[in-house]
This record gives sequence, structure tokens and C-alpha cells, in this order.
Amino acid sequence: MTNPQFLWLRKNLFSNWYNSLLSVVCFAFLVWLARGIFIWTTTQAQWAVVEVNLRLFLVGRFPQSLYWRIWIVLAIASTLAAVTWGIFSHKQRFSKPKIVIFILFFCFLLVVLPLDFTSRLWLLFNAVLLSLGLWLGRKFTKLIAPLLSLIWLLSFPIILWLIGGGFGLQSVSSNLWNGLLLTLLMAIVSILLSFPIGVLLALGRTSNLPIIRWFCILYIEIIRGLPLIGILFLAQVMLPLFLPIDLRLDRIMRAITGLILFSAAYMAENVRGGLQSISRGQIEAAKALGLNSLLMLTLIVLPQALRAVIPAIVGQFIGLFKDTSLLSLVGLVELTGIARSILAQPQFIGRYAEVYLFIGLIYWIFCYLMSLASKRLERQLSN
Repeated sequence: MTNPQFLWLRKNLFSNWYNSLLSVVCFAFLVWLARGIFIWTTTQAQWAVVEVNLRLFLVGRFPQSLYWRIWIVLAIASTLAAVTWGIFSHKQRFSKPKIVIFILFFCFLLVVLPLDFTSRLWLLFNAVLLSLGLWLGRKFTKLIAPLLSLIWLLSFPIILWLIGGGFGLQSVSSNLWNGLLLTLLMAIVSILLSFPIGVLLALGRTSNLPIIRWFCILYIEIIRGLPLIGILFLAQVMLPLFLPIDLRLDRIMRAITGLILFSAAYMAENVRGGLQSISRGQIEAAKALGLNSLLMLTLIVLPQALRAVIPAIVGQFIGLFKDTSLLSLVGLVELTGIARSILAQPQFIGRYAEVYLFIGLIYWIFCYLMSLASKRLERQLSN
């Protein structure tokens, strides 16, 4: 009996002489490229720039004596993420290889990362919470699932309180929120706020009221016609001019405002595409059942529209997360900005490849996780 893998190779890579030649040439090129990358990574690259400045990459100038608050934030976020993952994967069984890979991954982090003993204990504690959250999400799916959105919503002010302080905790200036911490914070806040605004703009663009419809159309078309960096500069310079004299937003809030205004316009068009996919017959059937406009939107139209455009919405979230790298151009020291500061250190001048490969890996990990979550959500909703 012929091996299926052999048949696939023969059909797709070696079906004729020129496909076979092209496959061999591409394979040889990939081997040469992988060999060069491996040699450079293991013998030529100076990874000390990452090892010495790991704390700066992750939390910037956040006071070292208050790192325990960051670890608690990580524990809350990882536990809730694990619970969410467990709820969406409760129908699937985890194989032993996946469990072994999970254990080996955290063992690798404990050994390789240049952390002190206290940080290693915190990392181990987070690994335990991840496992516990995954078990809770899978075991008590029916109990936790209806409350999951509310739990996430309540956790957010707690996270901001732990990072910024106040109400009994030592205050930490937003100027000290740097590195990956600032990148994640700004991306999450912008995503959470731009999504409902985008939905409202999409609904407004399809409204029968001319004033609302034309306002939404003008907003969407004007914002989509401007580059993000221009909107960020306008938010930093002109936004204070429209606010009362006694109200002053710091640079982080102004940057978040610019990201929200920009992303909401693109989100609106993604949602509008989903709204157009809903047949007129379903809307008429909902009206025939006596549903008012609000119930029709929340129960019939929006669930189907949003499910149809999940890939586009997640793609917008991924783009917004990567767009936070532009914040370094307006004076914010996020992940890309902290990389520039590290490259200015005399002992690491010229280490561009190592630094940007490291932050590129960080961006890729979070973008891949969002893509993976969207696929799992699509699969769950299609069942």
C-alpha cells in the first residue's frame, strides 16, 4: 500500500521534471538559509544585549521594588486567559504530548531566562495558575461561561490599579510605564474601546436617519484617509486644545485616544461587511415576530454579522497591536522605543540585529496567539 505522504509529495512537489527541479532548488535554498541563521545565532550573535536588558524590554523603568505588582497582574491575566481557553476547548481532549510540551516550555523558561530566585518562583506560580485556570474553564464551563465577560471587565480596573497605584498603593508615574508593559496596556485598552465604537459607527452608517448616517460616513472616510502617525501627532498636539483648561490628559491617554479613533473607523467597515451579509428575510422575520429594533440587533443581526467577520476583526486587532510601535515616534517608550534606548548604550552600539529580532519575536508570539484564539473561536461558534 502506497504511503499517503509519498503520494502527496509526488502530486504537489514532484509531479513533473520542472516542478521537481524547482522543489530541489527551493529545498537547497532553505537548507542554506537555515544553516546561515543557525551559525549566526549560535556563534556570531551577541545575545548579552538581551540578557542584560531583559527587564528593560519587559517593564522598562518600572520601580524594581514594585515588581510584585506586575507579577500579580500577570497572574490575573494568565489565569483569566487560561479559563477562557479552557471554556472554548472543553470539548477537546488534551493529548499527553501537548501536556509534556507545556511542562517542557516552562522548564525551559525557568532555566534559560536570566531571572533571580524570586522571579523564578513567581514564574512557577503563574504556571500553576495557568494549569488551574485551564482546569476550571474545562470543568465548570456552564457555570463560568455566562460570567466570563463580566469577570474580564471587573479585572481591568484592578489591573490598572496595580500598575498605576493609588488607593493605598504607591503611585507610579505613567512615564515609568515602558517596554512590553506599555505596549500590551495600550493595545488592550485600544482594542476594548475601539470595538464597540466601531460597531456603533457601522450601525450608524446603515441607519435610516440622514444626520447619523452622514456623520458616520464622514468620520469613517476622513479617518481612513489619514495615516496613523498623523492622527497620533494630532492627538498629542491638538487634543488638549479641545479640552477644558483644568483637564489635562497625559501622553499615554492622548496616544490611546488616537489609536481608538483610527482603529474604530476600520473596525466599522469590517462590521458593516458582516451586516451586509445578513439577508433581508431574517430582518423581516424578526419584525414579524414582534421584536423591536434593539432586540433584533442584539439577538438576530449582530451575532451573525460578527461571526461572519471574525477573521477581519482579529486581523484589525493584530494590526492595531503592531501599530503601537509607532508610539515611539511621539515620545512614548514602548517596546520599540525601549529598544532604541538600549541600542544607545555604549557597550551595545550596533547590536541592531539581536535587539530587533528579539522584539520581532515578541510581536510574532502575541500576534500568533491572537490568530490562534480567533481560529478556536470560529471553530467553537460553527459547532
